Amino acid sequence: MLKLKTDMRIPYALFIALRYLKSKKQKGISFNTIVSLGGVALGVMTLLVVLSVMSGFHEDLQKKILGVNAHAVVLSLEGTIENYDNLIAKLKTEDHVVSASPFVLGQVMLSRGENAQGVYIRGIEPGIEKTVTEIDKHMKEGSLDDLKAKEGELPGIILGNELALRLGAFKGDTVRVLSPTGELGPLGMLPRVREFRVAGVFEVGMFEYDSNLVLTDLNSAQEFFSLGNRVNGVELRLDDIYKAPDVRSAISLRLGMPYYVKDWIQMNRNLFAALKLEKITMFVILTLIILVASFNIVSTLMMNVIEKQREIAILKAMGATSRGIMAVFMIQGLLIGLVGTVIGVSGGYALGYVLNTYEIIKLPADVYYLSHLPVKMNMRDFVLVAFSALAISFSATIYPAWQAARLNPVEPLRYE
Repeated sequence: MLKLKTDMRIPYALFIALRYLKSKKQKGISFNTIVSLGGVALGVMTLLVVLSVMSGFHEDLQKKILGVNAHAVVLSLEGTIENYDNLIAKLKTEDHVVSASPFVLGQVMLSRGENAQGVYIRGIEPGIEKTVTEIDKHMKEGSLDDLKAKEGELPGIILGNELALRLGAFKGDTVRVLSPTGELGPLGMLPRVREFRVAGVFEVGMFEYDSNLVLTDLNSAQEFFSLGNRVNGVELRLDDIYKAPDVRSAISLRLGMPYYVKDWIQMNRNLFAALKLEKITMFVILTLIILVASFNIVSTLMMNVIEKQREIAILKAMGATSRGIMAVFMIQGLLIGLVGTVIGVSGGYALGYVLNTYEIIKLPADVYYLSHLPVKMNMRDFVLVAFSALAISFSATIYPAWQAARLNPVEPLRYE
């Protein structure tokens, strides 16, 4: 019995599989091979681009949220905190806490001329705020230091870009801040009204903040809300944002009542949970594209088995085992999946790079919170998609290879 070997330094199953990828008798099989390869490549590329976009949304939203907000905040069930300097000193001794800053937060009505809008006003310490949040990096006009009023000037206020455009207010203009809670007079509750000087404009790129948030200095906010020396809470910046839940638990345990702590993950849990669920759903749905492409691999291999019945019979007569015949067609299908996956991964990376670099696709910021389509390419997503595509491609080869292995060599050679 002859032993099957080739003159090349590769196993005969791989050698034959490479030759079978191109049919000399039926051009249709070669075309089907190209279609199968293209289907895998398109599915992989589409899946990678979508996952990269979802990761980009997640990262961009996280970056914008943490650019305006602190990693954690300490609040009180009483509504306000007295002697916050002692509290800040105690908080700075906690592990992972880099900086702490007091703040005042309230809802007001902001107006200029006939234009008005309800907003959140946050009183901050400009110098310390730079060490807690990154709002100073998003300043479009002016700076946080401009909030401090010089002698004879109105207190400063910084507006979001969308809010400034809506009110028609720019740096140096005067706006009126009105609070529905004020002092009780003979005619009932009198609203508290005060004029502020527009000291600057910031633009985070997230519509919710750019249109609904204004900043002023801490003393002006305390005076406006009649808080005296009290604040609503203390902002914290951490050295590791993903340690926020642990820090929250440790500080809550140490401070006790009436204090409680909220971290950025907890405050935005619903948003990020929805994004994660959407990413998983898109992965499952778009994997069906690769699954459809795998049916092309099945049909291509089945046609190849039918065409190569005589060759398979000869191989068996020469001593090829059923396992060896299965290996030929399994390798053939796996090569189609491998080449398609490589092309898809390369195409997905190239398309993701172009979308991320040139910001081709613009988005309405008031709907999607973002001004352009963000793309974040994670190595984990690329590995997972490539492995899934190869696994599906390999699974598609099992049945055709099994059919080839169980072929009776007598039938094709009966009339030879």
